[in-house]
Amino acid sequence: MSPVRNRVAVLHGVNMNMLGRRDPAQYGTLTLHELERRVTDFGRQLELEVRCFQTNSEAEFVKHLHELPARADGVLLNPGAWTHYSWAIHDALEIAALPAVEVHLSNIDEREPWRSVSVVRDLVLACVSGQGVEGYREALVRLSKELDG
Repeated sequence: MSPVRNRVAVLHGVNMNMLGRRDPAQYGTLTLHELERRVTDFGRQLELEVRCFQTNSEAEFVKHLHELPARADGVLLNPGAWTHYSWAIHDALEIAALPAVEVHLSNIDEREPWRSVSVVRDLVLACVSGQGVEGYREALVRLSKELDG
């Protein structure tokens, strides 16, 4: 019998700690704490053990990705603006070699042209964008299916 793979790391990047203060038309009104509580509840419904992490330091985000294989079976990530240019995060995600889903509260493809670029897109199973907090549920469902194998 194969071991249960249900540990999911949810990584939030730069400026995500400003949710609730950022443009509510794009990001909604939930704070990061409220968002993470909802994501944890979604995970519990799917029998996933969810651990959330947020930083405004690209180096800390990369370091966290380096350490993930010992702590997680999969990763859901919203790198924030780093999505669009951080090759360091791309490489750290590749090194982690975990199933991953990219998620964004706003629809990055319908905003400024530079936001439609994702440097991690080639490494993820899927990208969920523009569905607000419900996008996190969809991303966790997709990741859960992958972990169930």
